[in-house]
Amino acid sequence: MSAVITTSSPASHPAPDLALPSPSAVLRDLQLNYGSQPVLMGLNWQLLPGQVVGLLGRNGAGKTSLLEALLGLRETQAGSVHLFGQPVAQLDDACRARIGYVPQQSDLFDGFTANQLLAYFRSFYPRWNEAKVEGLMARWDIPRDKPIAKLSGGQQQRLSIIRALAHEPDLLVLDEPVASLDPAGRRDFLRELVEQVLDRGTTVVFSTHILSDLERVAFNVAFMAEGRIALQAPLDELIDEVRALSGPTAALQGLIASDGLKVLSRRPLESGRERCLVRSVQGMSGLPPSVLSEALNLEDLFMELT
Repeated sequence: MSAVITTSSPASHPAPDLALPSPSAVLRDLQLNYGSQPVLMGLNWQLLPGQVVGLLGRNGAGKTSLLEALLGLRETQAGSVHLFGQPVAQLDDACRARIGYVPQQSDLFDGFTANQLLAYFRSFYPRWNEAKVEGLMARWDIPRDKPIAKLSGGQQQRLSIIRALAHEPDLLVLDEPVASLDPAGRRDFLRELVEQVLDRGTTVVFSTHILSDLERVAFNVAFMAEGRIALQAPLDELIDEVRALSGPTAALQGLIASDGLKVLSRRPLESGRERCLVRSVQGMSGLPPSVLSEALNLEDLFMELT
């Protein structure tokens, strides 16, 4: 049903511009191999301003490789990556200053103290927010004058996060950013992440294996499987719209055709039966008695889609 009813002609009253904002990142047809082993296979992906996207995939699915390719840190065999409209291999300094990154393995300068590290990076970023840095350093209780090599794993990870947030990036990429943090530290970081998005419209993409953390902050989830993004959508929509259907193959095929359901995955069962993961925006008109419908949580979706 239309939300607006009008009798005016298009010529006298032009339609409003409902175009989406320009993407922060566009990845097209990415191909990445390690030797003869394909990792990314014709991968396409797009990230919009203000999106928080949780990237999910099994161990070895290529999540780190994808994030590195997104940032131009990993050379691909084919395809293209554009950040803020520029080819990733040709980013100018202004564009680079709009990006924040927390890698899976700390890349801090071990011989520096926290103060020295932050002073070094401050010189590269015109938008450096010293008040944010001071607040996080105090709240997360990071020693300022101890060599980074002598900080705990959690303290090093917090410092890496502060460095990535300090210049208020428009694109923030985080690879397992909370792996070394305790539950309280994870909650505090995730709260900071949400504030960053709400205050500045930052695009955030992060991989994690802690699904409960992702449920707190990821408005969108992207499932990676077989070298591609198998599905990306708002998490609440997926929970509402995706169902696992089990039943005779013929009954399922009839239901899928009649209701226009989108099949996300299918798996054969015994005795001419199968299990299908389907998505329906409009809902299903009615299930045959032989078909069982099951609602799924995020963990279920992860297991089915990856």
